[in-house]
Parts: sequence; structure tokens; C-alpha cells
Amino acid sequence: MHISYIKEACITSKTEAINAALKGANRLELCVNLECGGLTPSSLIINEVMAQVQIPVRVMIRPRSGDFIYNDAEIEQMKASIASCKTAQVEGVVFGVLKKDKTLNMEAIKELSEYAQPLKIVIHKAIDACEDPVVALKSLLKLSLIDTVLTSGGSETAEDGILILAQMIKIAGSKIEIMPAGKITEHNLTKLHSHLAANAYHGKLIVGALN
Repeated sequence: MHISYIKEACITSKTEAINAALKGANRLELCVNLECGGLTPSSLIINEVMAQVQIPVRVMIRPRSGDFIYNDAEIEQMKASIASCKTAQVEGVVFGVLKKDKTLNMEAIKELSEYAQPLKIVIHKAIDACEDPVVALKSLLKLSLIDTVLTSGGSETAEDGILILAQMIKIAGSKIEIMPAGKITEHNLTKLHSHLAANAYHGKLIVGALN
């Protein structure tokens, strides 16, 4: 069967990973502590999930909750997490780094992206905390290391950010996969896709409840 778009389920455990795959998810993003937006899971959880599913797994690299402005020690901690992900042979890693002026920290993003090769690189919703997500996307396009940008178009939900999302998808073209996120469920996915025609969508409930 031809898949017109990828459904990426956000999961936090082995059980959720298995259920998401059974319900038709095409890809997984693994994190823990979703109540604060998701943090890096332990190597144990990563390995458990990898042993249970055949679909691609991408792992959140976020050392703490709060903002996305990281010091040198935290960047090194993120590198250590990325190294664990390479060992586990996940498909990709998901991160984002900002400066205090609400722009992307392109130096840190480049450093982490180069370190993570050959894994796929996803810039997460830190981009939605930028003053202008469209300008931020244009910076990422210059880097040529980024595979996917996970975004709500600068809004709380994909539905609220639909106009900016459409603009970002057009600008990115085939260079970067723009993956809409933000309260995307099995109930509003078809409607969103009719407006956006993105290649991939992300959500905790994108294939339904997982517990």
C-alpha cells in the first residue's frame, strides 16, 4: 500500500512503541517526561524500543526542561547522548539550541549536527520559540545538514500555525522535511493534510491512544 505521508508517533516507552507500530505509525520519536515537552530517554529505554520495533526511531536529545539555551557542559552532555544513539543504531536525533535573543544558535546546531553524522538530524519545536520561525528555517537551509524540522509554525498547535506551516513547507521544498506537530491526532490529520500536503506529521495521538 502506498503511504502518502509519514505518521510519526511520539512515544515514551517500549509498550507505547509496540502499540504505535501496531496501529500504523511509520516512524517513532522517543523521549521521556512529555509533561515538560520531552527529555532524552535512558540508553536502557532506547535499546528496549529498538529491540521491539522494525520502523525507524528518532530520539530526543534534550538534557533538561526549560529553555533551549545551553552552556558548554550541556552541549557536551547532548553529544554523549548522541553517541549512545549511534551505538543503538537509531535513525535520527532530535534537538534544538537557541540564543538569548530568540534566534537559533547555529554554531551549536552545526557542531551537534556534524557530531551526529551519519544519523538523521531533526530540529525540534525550539524553532517555534524563535521570533520568526520562517527566518530561522532559512538559516537551517544554509547548513545543508538538517533533514527535518518539527514545528507548529510558531503557534501552540498545527491548526493555529497552519498558514506559517504552509509557508515553511513551500520555502523548504525538497531540501528539508517540514513535519507539522502540535495537537495532531487521528481525527484532524486528514483535514490538516488537505491544506498542507506535508510529507510527515507528528503527534502523541496521531494513530490514537497508545496505552
